[in-house]
Amino acid sequence: MGFFANFPLWAALSAIVFAQGVKVPIRFFVTKEFKPGLAFSNGGMPSSHSAAVAALTTGVGISEGVPSTMFAIACVFSIIIMFDASGVRRQAGEQAIVLNQLVKDFQYFMDGAKDWSKKEDYEKRKELKELLGHQPIEVFFGGLSGIAIAFIIYQLY
Repeated sequence: MGFFANFPLWAALSAIVFAQGVKVPIRFFVTKEFKPGLAFSNGGMPSSHSAAVAALTTGVGISEGVPSTMFAIACVFSIIIMFDASGVRRQAGEQAIVLNQLVKDFQYFMDGAKDWSKKEDYEKRKELKELLGHQPIEVFFGGLSGIAIAFIIYQLY
C-alpha cells in the first residue's frame, strides 16, 4: 500500500501524463496539424521531463519540507534534467536535422551520378530523430505545469 501513498511519485507521474497529453492540442492550436503520436514521443511543448522533475521536487518539498535533504537532492536532480533537456538533447536534435539533410543531399547526388535509383536500401533508411530536446520556453512551461500539477494532486490526495 506504500506505493499508492507515495504522493511525490503520483505527482510526477501525473505531470508526465498531463504534459504528454497536452502536446497534441497545443500543436493543433498552433500549427493546425493533428498529430496524436506526439503524446508518445519526446520533445515539444511542454517538456514532460521538466514537468515530471518539477512535480517530483514540489511533491518532495510539500511532503518532506523544503529544508530536507530529500528536497535538496530532488532540486539538484531537477536542475540537471532541465538543463540537459534544453541543452545537450536540443543540440543533438539540431545535429540530426543537419545530418538528415546531408544524407538526402548525398542521395540526390548519387542518384544523379549513377543509376542507383532502383536500390531499395535508400528508401528503407530510417532518419535520425530530430525532435529530441526542448527550447528553453518548453522547459519553463514543463516545469511550471509540473509544479501546478503537484499542488493540484496534493489537494486531491
